[in-house]
Amino acid sequence: MENPYGKITTLERVLEFFHDEMTLMFGGFGGVGSPPTVIDGILEKGVRNITLIGNDTGFPHIGIGKIISQERAKKVIASHIGSNPVAGQLMNRGKLEVDFSPQGILAERIRAGGVGLAAILSDIGVDNEIVAANKPHYQLDGKDYLIETALTAEVAIVYAKKADPYGNLIYDKSARNTNPLVAMAGNVTIAEVEEIVPMGSLNPEEIITPGVFVDYIIQSKGVNWKWAWE
Repeated sequence: MENPYGKITTLERVLEFFHDEMTLMFGGFGGVGSPPTVIDGILEKGVRNITLIGNDTGFPHIGIGKIISQERAKKVIASHIGSNPVAGQLMNRGKLEVDFSPQGILAERIRAGGVGLAAILSDIGVDNEIVAANKPHYQLDGKDYLIETALTAEVAIVYAKKADPYGNLIYDKSARNTNPLVAMAGNVTIAEVEEIVPMGSLNPEEIITPGVFVDYIIQSKGVNWKWAWE
């Protein structure tokens, strides 16, 4: 495949961006839509004490859940951890810090980070002790709001069905989930894709993530998503 933009590369090259104590944002919902090849590479490299930002903690042996299960993460910012009992056990033992954010608010915080906003205002959870804990309030037109800080990360990893050499991405049905938002919010964004196609072969109307947000593209070694639900 011709590589005029220098974005198509190898797993070994992108692993240079992963290190201990980093912040890592990932796409995926219950493991579906998370990049398996990159995640396996992170585990093989031995990266530890990661702060993870994403919708959930996957399943113990699926998606980002493998990083949780091997105790490579020190903190998770997510909407829930219920599908991964290991995450709950680590949280209760004080070995994993968990910052819960309502799913819609989490998505909006990621989007805000991707477009350069510092924070958003939300009235969701104003009266909920867990949601409102340690968050500043703001009064606007007599109504109370929480200030929800925007989210970004050193590296964002996403999974897509197709990419062209510039990094324009198309996702596969529900595997799209949070990936388009996550792709916007990393200082470096790495896309793992099932298929790399020539420039001009993607229908512009079908492109979800413009290549301007993608820094590197790697070929996926493949995954069977049905395992996530077994």
